[in-house]
Amino acid sequence: MNRITSLFNISYPIIQGGMVWCSGWRLASAVSNAGGLGLLGAGSMYPEVLREHIQKCRAATQKPFGVNIPLMYPQIEAIMNIVAEEGVKIVFTSAGNPKTWTNWLKEKGITVVHVVSSSKFAKKCEEAGVDAIVAEGFEAGGHNGREETTTLCLLESVRRTTNLPVIAAGGIATGRAIIATFVLGAEGVQIGTRFALTVESSAHEAFKNYCLNLNEGDTKLLLKKMAPTRLVKNGFRDTVEESENRGASAHELQELLGKGRAKRGIFEGDLYGGELEIGQISAILRKKQTVEEVVQELVTEMEEMVSGFRI
Repeated sequence: MNRITSLFNISYPIIQGGMVWCSGWRLASAVSNAGGLGLLGAGSMYPEVLREHIQKCRAATQKPFGVNIPLMYPQIEAIMNIVAEEGVKIVFTSAGNPKTWTNWLKEKGITVVHVVSSSKFAKKCEEAGVDAIVAEGFEAGGHNGREETTTLCLLESVRRTTNLPVIAAGGIATGRAIIATFVLGAEGVQIGTRFALTVESSAHEAFKNYCLNLNEGDTKLLLKKMAPTRLVKNGFRDTVEESENRGASAHELQELLGKGRAKRGIFEGDLYGGELEIGQISAILRKKQTVEEVVQELVTEMEEMVSGFRI
């Protein structure tokens, strides 16, 4: 037990990322049932769809689970009200100022965790009164910090900035990586990519299979004039990169992105014209597994590393 397992009342310090188009109730409940903490990804759900997923998740697990909420969400008040109405006890917030909603959530008895990409924002989290911090490095899939700091560098910096429990994220998919982050002061990890490619993930099977065959260098951080996003190589990414190389404005890039591009790629399986997001660590993943298999593999590897560790 440590501060993270105690905070969430979970068996293992493993949190599943609340990823758009991947993190529905099946994935979240499976992770919670396996002993970690499952998160619903509110970023790709209309308010009433989120309510449905919360209710289905509660029916599928007796264990704790939470909701990940990007603070840039256009219907943020409706989402927050549904979380409170449905009695959700854990909320991870990201992509915004932690001071905006932390007090409101904590007044309702909700544990609040905020995702940061710099030590500067880690300090702001402590000032806002969050219960823990996710330090997410440049290796992560999807939206990323502008600082482009790697996970190991970020952990060292954040750990020196705050005494709050720190959860490491970005480039973590093995028990060995988990132990490495613990050596640097993390007390838990948030894993996205590996869970995004499990059987229970709501991502399209074509997307999962494509990502399970990626190699080093097949993902790249682009769209930096908007919100930096790690994209997988495909026709759409080629167009984005060409546009950025010729100096396209943020408005032009937004027009190119349009609406529903990530849904089209991740959820509907358009591997050419869709927006495909996955982390760098996908390059070492080659097999589709159930959540239970992933968690047990992670825990076994952690235990083997600890028992065999020598200085």
